[in-house]
Amino acid sequence: MSAYTFSQRLFTPTPPERGSFPLDHEGRCKSTMIRYMRCLAENRNQNTMCRDIAKEYLGCRMDHDLMAHEDWSKLGFADKIEGAKET
Repeated sequence: MSAYTFSQRLFTPTPPERGSFPLDHEGRCKSTMIRYMRCLAENRNQNTMCRDIAKEYLGCRMDHDLMAHEDWSKLGFADKIEGAKET
């Protein structure tokens, strides 16, 4: 007995445009990722305390072509850029 009826179409999954990126199989950014995870654990999972490490991790991923190069403001770091310009 078939699981499909005549009126059903086969579902073809498509990957999301954003939100998924290749795994770091070679461990190029692993040390930064571990520092970020430790920072989260030490700060009760409040990521505001770990934003500098998160930015470093995303920068590492972009440098090694593990994610698309994006403007920092699109990644939620616009305040860091504005603060750097003022000083």
